[in-house]
Amino acid sequence: MFPSKLTDLDLSQNSLSGVVPSWVANLSSLTSLDLSHNQLQGSIADLGKLAGLESLGLSYNSLSGIVPPSIYNMSSLNYLTLASNNLGGTLPSDMGITVPNLQTLSMANNHFVGDIPASLQNASGMMYIHMANNSLTGVAPSFSSMKNLEYVMLYSNHLEAGDWTFFSSLVNCTQLLKLNVGENNLSGDLPANSIANLPKSLTALTLRSNNISGTIPLEIGNLSSLSMLYLDTNLFMGPIPFTLGQLRNLVQLSLSKNKFSGEIPLSIGDLHQLEELYLHENRLSGSIPESLASCQNLVALNLSCNTLGGSISGHVLGSLNQLSWLLDLSHNQLAMSLPLEMGSLINLGSLNISHNNITGIIPSTLGNCVQLESLRLEGNLLQGSIPQSLAGLKAIQVLDFSHNNLSGTIPEFLGTFTMLQYLNMSFNDLEGPIPTSGVFSNTSGVFVQGNPHLCANFAEQELSRCFASVPTKEHKFVIPVLIALSARAALALILGMFIFWLKRGYKSNENIVHSYMELKRITYSDVNNATDNFSLVNVVGSGQFGTVYKGWFDAQDGTVAIKIFKLNQHSALHSFIAECKALQHIRHRNLVKVITACSTYDPVGNEFRALVFEYMANGSLENRLHNHQCGGLSLGAVICISVDISCALDYLHNLCIPPVVHCDLKPSNILFDNDNTARVCDFGLAKLIHGCSSGGQSGTTSIVGLRGSIGYIPPEYGMGGEISTEGDIYSYGIVLLKMLTRKRPTNEEFNDGSTLRKYVEASLSRTQDILQPGLASVTGDQFVDQIPNFQECNTFALKDMCALRLLKLGLLCSAESPKDRPAMRDVYSEVTEVKEAFFSMDNRSNDLTLLRQKGGR
Repeated sequence: MFPSKLTDLDLSQNSLSGVVPSWVANLSSLTSLDLSHNQLQGSIADLGKLAGLESLGLSYNSLSGIVPPSIYNMSSLNYLTLASNNLGGTLPSDMGITVPNLQTLSMANNHFVGDIPASLQNASGMMYIHMANNSLTGVAPSFSSMKNLEYVMLYSNHLEAGDWTFFSSLVNCTQLLKLNVGENNLSGDLPANSIANLPKSLTALTLRSNNISGTIPLEIGNLSSLSMLYLDTNLFMGPIPFTLGQLRNLVQLSLSKNKFSGEIPLSIGDLHQLEELYLHENRLSGSIPESLASCQNLVALNLSCNTLGGSISGHVLGSLNQLSWLLDLSHNQLAMSLPLEMGSLINLGSLNISHNNITGIIPSTLGNCVQLESLRLEGNLLQGSIPQSLAGLKAIQVLDFSHNNLSGTIPEFLGTFTMLQYLNMSFNDLEGPIPTSGVFSNTSGVFVQGNPHLCANFAEQELSRCFASVPTKEHKFVIPVLIALSARAALALILGMFIFWLKRGYKSNENIVHSYMELKRITYSDVNNATDNFSLVNVVGSGQFGTVYKGWFDAQDGTVAIKIFKLNQHSALHSFIAECKALQHIRHRNLVKVITACSTYDPVGNEFRALVFEYMANGSLENRLHNHQCGGLSLGAVICISVDISCALDYLHNLCIPPVVHCDLKPSNILFDNDNTARVCDFGLAKLIHGCSSGGQSGTTSIVGLRGSIGYIPPEYGMGGEISTEGDIYSYGIVLLKMLTRKRPTNEEFNDGSTLRKYVEASLSRTQDILQPGLASVTGDQFVDQIPNFQECNTFALKDMCALRLLKLGLLCSAESPKDRPAMRDVYSEVTEVKEAFFSMDNRSNDLTLLRQKGGR
């Protein structure tokens, strides 16, 4: 096919498929062979006859297997590229001796294992080494003899630093431009002399994602040619060295996810070429330095997750009008109001100032930032209404004003934003009707809970229906009060004859009571007929104090669930009373709704107690977890269920007066309605907490013995501790860990002091071993200690981050000591953040994707 005297054969960047043809090995005169960027498969043919081959390019194919030993014996090779295939095996220890003339060695993105041969030093003419994204181990080799070396790319392996000799050896590589050994197992302190001896020619240094500790040597300032410095995701501590200000050519600087403390050095302002600055997730304090105003080329600035205080400088913002990708100041302690100069960021795509102590109003000038795709102001102390000027933010995709003190109505213009896919306005003091157009027509993208004065013109269980006309100012107060009193009186009418505490504890307005006479009253005969004479066919569940039947009263109620109490059981009557007391006070979309109650006598004179609930057609969480036909829960389902449960508990603990402690949270008490929304049921052990504030209430000790179910009972209850909301939080943590692992806390393997919590805690570094099969494939151990803010999750790592965040939350909630558990409001906020990240990631601005693409330069 080709003449036997052919010396150069270049078939790269075609669409060649199949295997590397064996006849190529017969072209004995070849000095250059390039088959890269094709679709070749199978193993590499034996090319041992090509004794004079100087250049071999096989990159970007789908080749597999090991590299034929003959290739490593081509002493004339100076160019060898095998990158981006499926090749594996080890590199021969004498590789540098058998191919001594190598100048370019590219083997990245394969599956090579073992050490990098120390003999590579013998290839003294080496200029380019790219062996990233493999599974290479051992200590990084010395490069002292490679004086012409320009590029060293060893990132994403398992290499160790040893005594850092490999770093010091680079002093002789006076032409070195780029060094990337990130994402390895380098550990220990970075020696000052190793930094000092790095060649001044170096333009890019990446040590990210290792375990490097200690401080950054001041000698870092000697690397005057650096344009990119990535030291993030390590264990560096101490102050950020002021000598970084000497790196006047820096374009990209990332020191994030370390343990740096102290103030941001003023010398950062000397980096006039800087375009990207990442200092997030450290322990930095003090104020944002005014000198940053001199960094007028910044397009991305992230200072989030520190303890920065003071105010946001209008002067700095006014000078950084080139910011276009990202400004993130979230999770700090910034105070005062937002400056009007915020409106000068007219090119900005993502602005996050959430979780600070910002006061005042939302500046109207924010409407000038017409390029914004993501605006997050949640978790502050903002007041006033949402300014009409924000109507100019037509490009917005993510908008979060939650957890502030905002008032007024939800602006109608938000419904006109065609790009808006995620809107969170929860936990404010907003009032009036919710718009119905645009994003509001897709309720999965809108969060408005925690605004008691909002109403809806459509069916929404958490909100009251709006009135036809706008109430007067006086009626705004009177009407909610009447509604609350009426609901309380209605339940009093149903239960008052049978519950002694109701007679002396709740005096209802008689006129209001009579207005609710139409509520359903049922007799023993009604219940008997509804359950077909208590047929076993209709039994859907049974517990310690009652049996639940499926029944039918009339077409209006449809199918219902009827809980018949086993009054022959000790404390069953207490359970009925407790459930009635609790249900009088609660109504929430994540709680099973009570329809009515029955307290009477059966035909032979025995006491009879029953409660009638909505029928939950889709079974319980217990069934879903352990019904093998279901195949386990997906991660998305686990997230949604954990949000539903925490929303219900947050309501019980923080929004009910008095607060309610469920006391028996477990998977069998979590049911699913027709829409697969999780609902908490069974308040037979519930306890009302009187005279205490929410979050950490102390109640009384149990009057019915140890409250809860084995495996879910908090440790303090077993030692006579008081009933409290922290007990529910413990049970929630165990339920969460059970969903993630699919292991019952009562499994036989958890004995001799072992528990589900201890099992998860001990195995957190081996998450593949503990997650239930449906989830194990989505996570990797490398993320256990590297969980960033969710806004910074990329799509590929998102599921990993979410699963691990939930595991850690489960451990936190199930802490042995009640004081170490988070409040349910914080739990609800946490899992809501996970849900928002998981389901809205594709709709968020792609600023981080762009950043990472640039970071790969």
